[in-house]
Amino acid sequence: MLSILSSTYYKRFSPYYKFLLAVFLLAALFLQSCNKPTEPPEPPQPPPPPPPVVKPTLILELDDAHCTETWILLSTKDLQLPAELLLKQYKPNGDSITQNINVTTKDTLLYIDSLYPSQTYRYQVSGIWYPKVDSQQVVTSNEITVLTMDTTSSSFTFEMITFGGEIGSSVLYDVAIINENNIWAVGDIWRKDDTSSLGYTKYNAVHWDGNSWDFKRIRTNSCGGVDYPPIKTLFGFSADNILFAHIDGSITHFNGIEFINDCSLINQLNGSANKIWGLSKDDYYVVSGNGFIAHYNGVNWKKLASGTTLNINDIWGDYNPKTNEWEILAVGGNILAGHGNILLQIKKNNSIEKVSSENANWPLRSLWFISNKNYYISGSGIYQKHYLDEKGWKNDIFLITTYSTNRIRGQKINDIVATGGAGELLHFNGSSWKSFIDVVGIPGNYYGTAIFNNIIVIVGQSSNMAVLSIGRR
Repeated sequence: MLSILSSTYYKRFSPYYKFLLAVFLLAALFLQSCNKPTEPPEPPQPPPPPPPVVKPTLILELDDAHCTETWILLSTKDLQLPAELLLKQYKPNGDSITQNINVTTKDTLLYIDSLYPSQTYRYQVSGIWYPKVDSQQVVTSNEITVLTMDTTSSSFTFEMITFGGEIGSSVLYDVAIINENNIWAVGDIWRKDDTSSLGYTKYNAVHWDGNSWDFKRIRTNSCGGVDYPPIKTLFGFSADNILFAHIDGSITHFNGIEFINDCSLINQLNGSANKIWGLSKDDYYVVSGNGFIAHYNGVNWKKLASGTTLNINDIWGDYNPKTNEWEILAVGGNILAGHGNILLQIKKNNSIEKVSSENANWPLRSLWFISNKNYYISGSGIYQKHYLDEKGWKNDIFLITTYSTNRIRGQKINDIVATGGAGELLHFNGSSWKSFIDVVGIPGNYYGTAIFNNIIVIVGQSSNMAVLSIGRR
């Protein structure tokens, strides 16, 4: 009976036992697997090696050198910035001095002053770098040699010459030196003339031929109704290529033989050109009052949009070898217009951009520069920069003179002349300015100046006479 019960019971509950059997088998297999020895874990991978330490590179290159200052370009590679380096200067006498320099960019322009003219200096930069945490090494740059420029002589002997004065009021506004035996000065000169029904004859230029000063009457086409109007400015390219600007707005070209007058600018220009600058008689600029700037291309005139109504008083240009372009600047200002001033740059396409004249006070009357080397603007003081994009202008001679400067010109960065109020004349020899007011001072003003080789000429008005002072060294 028992067996029967069992058989009947199994048949009735066989699915349930099948499930229990499956669970039991799985548990047995699991327990068996747990009893097997555990395989050792994979060993940890070592961290990747650090990148190789690269030794920094320091390179010095001479950018420019004047008489008492130099500019050196420091280029770095693989140097952790910012960094503090040491600049070592070896003096001509063999001594050396070291100073700390803070470097924040890969390329740094180092400025060094208080040098002596015509002397040789050597420079090298060094610093500390850390190839390992617990070690340090010194890295050094190449060594460069700098020869400063020599100064020029300020030993000029002057001769003063006056024109007119017997009748009327005479004045000379501008001067150009072609060479030592070919000098032109322009203005308005009244000479007493008993043969004239007026009792005088007016001239608008004087010319030095190496022996004497000759009075000249340069005629126009009566553009403004006058045959021989005063001449305000001139620009000489060569002995047979000179431009003269009359106060009636016409331009006369001298080809070495004859004077050819052009009235075409008068329709645009109200009055005389203040200054002329250009590359040839077929490519030049004139500037004048009320923001006027115009360019002549050999065929016609084009007035440029200056963006100002201030008087444009001077213009100058110089070739920049780094950009392979001519750099042209103009300055202006009006005494009666809130003492404003403006500095403009004329671009290659004749567009005009304003350049900062920060720190330059009062109206600007003149400028002269050698592109990418030294820039001077003047008026009430003389202001200087080494690069045009530097911030702020430095007043170079505020302790030398208190008189305004009407014109500044130069032939080298160590041979510059400026002239202006009360007969002031200044010469810069590359190291210092010297005043000659005690030699050429007048009861009046000098308006124009030029320097050529060893000759300085300044022109203006003393009382009612036109005056010209010529200095030779």
